Amino acid sequence: MHRPPTAAEAEVAEELAVVRPALVARFTAELPGARAAVLTRLWRALTHEPLPWVARRDGGLLRLADGRRLRGPVPDPYATGAYVTAVDLDGVPQDDPERLMAALGVPHGAAFARELGHSAASLALSRANQEPPGERWPDSVWEWERRVVDGHPFHPGCRARPDFSVAEQLAYAPEHGPLVELGLLPVRPEACLLAGDWPEELRDGGRVLVPVHPWQAAHVLKPSGDGALAGVLPARPLMSLRTLAPCGGDGGGPHVKTALSARLTSSVRDISVPSVTGAVALSEFGQRVAERADGLLHVTRTLGAATDGTRDLAAVLRESPRAYARPGEHVVPVAALPTTGLPDSPGWLAEFARLALTAGLRLLELGVALEAHGQNLLVVLGPSGAPLRLVYRDLADIRVSPARLARHGLDADGLPARVRTDDVTALRRKLFGSLVAGALAGTAGSGTALRTALESAVPDLPPGPDLAALRQEPLPTKALTLMRLSPGVPGDQWTTLPNPLA
Repeated sequence: MHRPPTAAEAEVAEELAVVRPALVARFTAELPGARAAVLTRLWRALTHEPLPWVARRDGGLLRLADGRRLRGPVPDPYATGAYVTAVDLDGVPQDDPERLMAALGVPHGAAFARELGHSAASLALSRANQEPPGERWPDSVWEWERRVVDGHPFHPGCRARPDFSVAEQLAYAPEHGPLVELGLLPVRPEACLLAGDWPEELRDGGRVLVPVHPWQAAHVLKPSGDGALAGVLPARPLMSLRTLAPCGGDGGGPHVKTALSARLTSSVRDISVPSVTGAVALSEFGQRVAERADGLLHVTRTLGAATDGTRDLAAVLRESPRAYARPGEHVVPVAALPTTGLPDSPGWLAEFARLALTAGLRLLELGVALEAHGQNLLVVLGPSGAPLRLVYRDLADIRVSPARLARHGLDADGLPARVRTDDVTALRRKLFGSLVAGALAGTAGSGTALRTALESAVPDLPPGPDLAALRQEPLPTKALTLMRLSPGVPGDQWTTLPNPLA
């Protein structure tokens, strides 16, 4: 039966026919799988998040508050891929996430439905523009990050980029492998806030050259500083899209985090003035804490940060994770591990879980809860593929317990107030939700594989109250769909998943 495209699918197809007509057929062929991938993520949310219009859940049967029934497969909240191809809403089959969300008719659902349509269409575009990865492992971090084609493994908006045209996705998104020319915008020193050491190659006489993403330059910035660009910096986009690896600098040279005020996945990100002024203090704190991790984990340093005093023009220079690799070793973002085939081995997966949990719990005991999801957390692999140690980047969303730090002779002086908390629930949510329900679950690919790995790894971990909570309590995770349907509620919202170890 012919299925008419959604508005987002038709829009992408129309633009693609103009800018890359050779991809139209492949894009069309990828649409069913992309819809199923997004629908699977949405079904996970519908069956596990505290959505106020879901009155009762019984396995794969949801009773809605208005009396309707929604049926689907018995959910595995840790499964990745696309195991949900359709659900049944009061006798009507639904195989498209956008149309399902629109049919539910819930508050704020119309806007979220459009995001889901963009997510499926953009995912089909991302998949259509891929070639088989080949047997050779990449030598650079950006090539590894290009392999993460499907985006967030559990977020229904895994590829939602509604602020990007098709041409801009092809030109700037990491999975398409583009070369991006960052503009270098000169700012007079008296109009620029600097933190750390700003390199000479990003200065022009007395002016500071701030790297600007071309999307930001085209859509957001008005002429500032001296107006015209003072040059360009060719770079490769990383998984976050707004952070890039300058060409020739991925052997340990700095990465550049740019201001990019576009909606990506689910939120509009920026670089605030406090995050610039506090960047060095947070980085130095990270180095002090990493020294207590017994060599299991390194934290990339922030080298410098600059802003003109607004959220629209700012940049942060950060060490490349490659700085922590030795000859013959690979530094792989955890989100890219499934592309290596290594997690297919239960023994390897257990070894990786043991390393990640040992490091994460060690820092949590010290008083630092990392947001160790598949983008922020990288693993150093030996020549044989063995997981040796971890690298963590981007400290902006960690949580820090001053009380725990004090017990270990550390302090939180100079850290922003928003990262400080002694609330044990908040600390454990941050680590367990990102590392176990996020990075490890996404690497394992199913609840069965995750349980097997955890059962093997946990007995070797040092005992303590945090480990006891991990073993016995429901597993926290961000309620990502609830957050998208609650535009007036600031901050993270949470739910719990069945504990794989229970």
